[in-house]
Amino acid sequence: MSSVALIDYGSGNLASAAKALARAANGKADIITTADPQAVLDAERVVLPGVGAFADCMKGLSAVPGMIEALREKVLKEGAPFLGICVGMQLMATVGVEFGRHAGLGWIAGEVVKITPSDPGLKIPHMGWNELKIEQDHAVFDGIAPGAHAYFVHSFQLKPVLPDDLIATTDYGGALTAVVGNENMVGTQFHPEKSQETGLKLLENFLRWRP
Repeated sequence: MSSVALIDYGSGNLASAAKALARAANGKADIITTADPQAVLDAERVVLPGVGAFADCMKGLSAVPGMIEALREKVLKEGAPFLGICVGMQLMATVGVEFGRHAGLGWIAGEVVKITPSDPGLKIPHMGWNELKIEQDHAVFDGIAPGAHAYFVHSFQLKPVLPDDLIATTDYGGALTAVVGNENMVGTQFHPEKSQETGLKLLENFLRWRP
């Protein structure tokens, strides 16, 4: 049976993410919530959740001995399928500018910047259900109908440098990044574990994805 390492670094919505991944796997994959770098190296796929401020999450990830090194080995060198969720997706960026400038993992060229809606009446954080606009085809969207909605909770967004890294957007007083991706890596700003049928289908697709 294949295995999926769900990274526990003190900054993720682990229980609901693990439950959703297990449901999506339907007995065909072992979901392992772990802070052990070796478990990451032994897994077939990796999921990095994240809730909170960019700097705090990056600090928490860096504080797990050997974890960033294991992620680089598994994801960048071995090419294992990787999914970042919410701040876990933002950590893929070059830098985040929340409470100062802080280096990210540097896997997706771009900055994590504050959302600035064109309509001043729109509240920050952006919170709730929003329609996804698929900008380019990707395996994680197989079987997901145009106009599908997903659940967002965020005040910052990853703005990728390269247009090819932008997979999907949503509108909230202007276009916001919803999904980024590059080769074997994909990240969702929304929470698939809270996005009901759409989120479950995306997780199913990720678990089958062979980039």
